[in-house]
Amino acid sequence: MTPIPIGSAWRSGRFWPDPMLEHTFVHIPGVGLGTERKLWAQGIVTWRDALDCACPSGFSAGRWDQGRRLIEDSIISLGRRDHRHFAQALSSADHWRAWHDFRRSVVYLDIETTGCSHLSQVTVVGLYDGRRTQSFVAGDNLDDLPEALEGFGMIVSFNGACFDMPYLHRRFPGLPTDYLHLDLMHALRKLGLGGGLKSIERQLGIERDDDLKGLDGWDAVRLWNEYRAGREASLETLIRYNAADIENLEILAEKAYRELRAAMALPCDADGEGARPGE
Repeated sequence: MTPIPIGSAWRSGRFWPDPMLEHTFVHIPGVGLGTERKLWAQGIVTWRDALDCACPSGFSAGRWDQGRRLIEDSIISLGRRDHRHFAQALSSADHWRAWHDFRRSVVYLDIETTGCSHLSQVTVVGLYDGRRTQSFVAGDNLDDLPEALEGFGMIVSFNGACFDMPYLHRRFPGLPTDYLHLDLMHALRKLGLGGGLKSIERQLGIERDDDLKGLDGWDAVRLWNEYRAGREASLETLIRYNAADIENLEILAEKAYRELRAAMALPCDADGEGARPGE
């Protein structure tokens, strides 16, 4: 896939495109990005436009009726902020489209472990909801994590689909699997930003406290082992390291959404106007 260039919207922070979800049609069976763009070109830019259209070019009447029923369900589900509907209807690669609409029920998540094997154990889990950071530590309050996750509709992680969530589901077999999940590693690659989380932070000029600079996942393992050997200060550093991860995910999620949304180049974006950040 050709990387999407990081444009002026990313750098200036002035343009905030309106929510992507109401312009989304790829959750209709058989509709890919190419067909979605053809619908936009025919003036069917929002779900409301679709409901007002008898039948667009390229669809049979029966197929369009089926699509309209799903759109009606989507409008109702969005009004209820039913994340499960969209987690099921959208492919994982398209979950980013829901970030703006579900941003008030987003949790930024990162875990630390004793290593990278299937036998490794979860040591620390951090949650950040945009206001408060919570840390869950093995041997202390880690078992409180499932309850703390209740009420959130979307998880934002970095490589969480392959790392964090499989570990958590092994540790907590009853943990729900129906969250929307924005894995920023994949979303940022679409923008040409490769490498690990810390590398991407450096590319974008995101700073960490001096004593956390240069720390990585293996340092997290070392800090946990030091804590287990009796050094309490190492746990404090590990928790701060984990908290920096999740708090920076919010910055990256906003940037990724802004650029991915702008790259869709919807007809309604032509005037350069969009929603303000608080909307």
